[in-house]
Amino acid sequence: MNDKTPNFEVPAEMREFAERSIEQARKAMDGFVSAAMKAADTFEGSSSTAGTSMKDIRHKTFSYAEQNLNAAFDHAQKLVKAKDPAEAMKLQAEFMQSQFAAMQKQMADFGETAKTTMTDAAKTAAPKK
Repeated sequence: MNDKTPNFEVPAEMREFAERSIEQARKAMDGFVSAAMKAADTFEGSSSTAGTSMKDIRHKTFSYAEQNLNAAFDHAQKLVKAKDPAEAMKLQAEFMQSQFAAMQKQMADFGETAKTTMTDAAKTAAPKK
């Protein structure tokens, strides 16, 4: 490679601005998620098996959304601090890999919850002898 590769340096003021922007966005999203959870709890349905299962699914959905948003904000903060494009690309690859694994786990959990919900609903709906 060429030893005269240009130095990739982001001015400190720009990094600080980016970090503040990320933190403000994180706080805004935290507020939004909290408000959405409160609104969903307000409209909670009946306490039947289906209602309880839907409540569990809703809580998991919000929890996973919050985890994914936090991971994205953490990643953005790391990217802002990257010293060069190679480090940024490494951070991006690691983030994508970890998020893919997290999404697989989350989808497996949702699948198991749906299976349990259907099994419980079938038991409840079955005629009693």
